[in-house]
Amino acid sequence: MAASSLWNHPAGPKTIHFWAPTFKWGLTIANVADFSKPHESISYPQQIALAASGLIWARYSTIVTPKNWNLFGVSLGMSATGIYQLARKARHDYYSEKNTSKAEE
Repeated sequence: MAASSLWNHPAGPKTIHFWAPTFKWGLTIANVADFSKPHESISYPQQIALAASGLIWARYSTIVTPKNWNLFGVSLGMSATGIYQLARKARHDYYSEKNTSKAEE
């Protein structure tokens, strides 16, 4: 019963409303893979764009008909990874001991 209701849902696998967010998970997974990259390679504009668009699309997915929970999930994930990357970059650029000791000299 659950499989057939998912299959026949207006935002189910027979529609673009399912496949676009499914492939969007690639962006979130790529951002998670970048967690191990050095701080210098993180881009503020890119991460701000990912975080902001994630929040915008998460909101949008709850007000459209039919509600698209796949889009909601991927958008929250994308926003969360963008915010995490921004925090990593800001912590390194503004709060690291190396930068603090240079400022005191």
